[in-house]
Amino acid sequence: MKKIVHLLIIVLSISSCVAQNYKVSKKINIAGDGGWDYLTVDEVNQHLFVSHGNVVEVIDLKTDKTIATIQDTKGVHGIAIANEVNKAFITCGKDNSVTIVDLKNFELIEKVTIQGQRPDAVLYDAFSKKVFTYNAKSNDTTVLDALTNKIVKTIPLGGKPEFSVTNTKGLIYVNIEDKNEIKTIDANKLEVTATWSIAPGDEPSGLAIDVETNRLFSVCGNNVMIIVDALSGKVVQKLPIDEGCDGVAFDAKNKLAFSSNGIGTITVVKEENANTFLVQQTIKTQKGARTIALNKTTNQLYLPTADFESKPAPTTENPKPRASLKPNSFVVLIVNPISKK
Repeated sequence: MKKIVHLLIIVLSISSCVAQNYKVSKKINIAGDGGWDYLTVDEVNQHLFVSHGNVVEVIDLKTDKTIATIQDTKGVHGIAIANEVNKAFITCGKDNSVTIVDLKNFELIEKVTIQGQRPDAVLYDAFSKKVFTYNAKSNDTTVLDALTNKIVKTIPLGGKPEFSVTNTKGLIYVNIEDKNEIKTIDANKLEVTATWSIAPGDEPSGLAIDVETNRLFSVCGNNVMIIVDALSGKVVQKLPIDEGCDGVAFDAKNKLAFSSNGIGTITVVKEENANTFLVQQTIKTQKGARTIALNKTTNQLYLPTADFESKPAPTTENPKPRASLKPNSFVVLIVNPISKK
């Protein structure tokens, strides 16, 4: 019996030394010089939808090749995948519309004009079969029926919405960037049910959720990740992340949250249990890689970015100049997990 116990201790000790390590393994080159925002994985078809200027590029993740370019998505920001109805819902910030395309042939199904101004992030909630666009200028969310493509309601949010997640059981969560809050929306009643402060988090952008432990991961502009109880709204923990974050993804199988930081890193946070979290790794990526998507099938991460020219000197007319992009340098980084002892 003592030998069995001793053997179990050795096995557990070895297991505890094995951790997922990550690194950039490949870059997918994509033609064109436009900017970018969100990207999304179609898990069923293993396609990656990438916002790029005024189009959406579709990458076959089996070959890492571009297989389609979805046109007329002016000022594209977000893409929501709804496999149950074979549709992708794409927000077009410049003409206040939602482009709806077929997931198999990428052809236009319908273009819906909304009253919300400058739609940005978008969420498909399978529980309610609703699509939520988060409108940055009008501070509200437009709700569409995913089956009919009809607008159901516009819900005021009282601040600038950023990313959103669902608990898959009837509650929607959305970061409110200029109020440092998370708001909850009842997916059936289509009304705000709670408003939670996430202080000391400032300017929250990306949001992810662990639906098993009811934990929200909100990444903020003041270089912190705020972990929130999704039932009570209580702040559970604050962790440091790097500068320029705009996205976060959660790997439910390995209990890891990934903050994509525009400075050129990913902060990897390990969930030990519902109340204990720690920074496990900082992955070097590339400057500008500030949004992120997780492939739940392969555990790979995808981040879009490009190379930048030298930043021009400030002037009176332009006190905060931005560096321009180098031509034909747009890529999607692939970050792979590597088992390491």
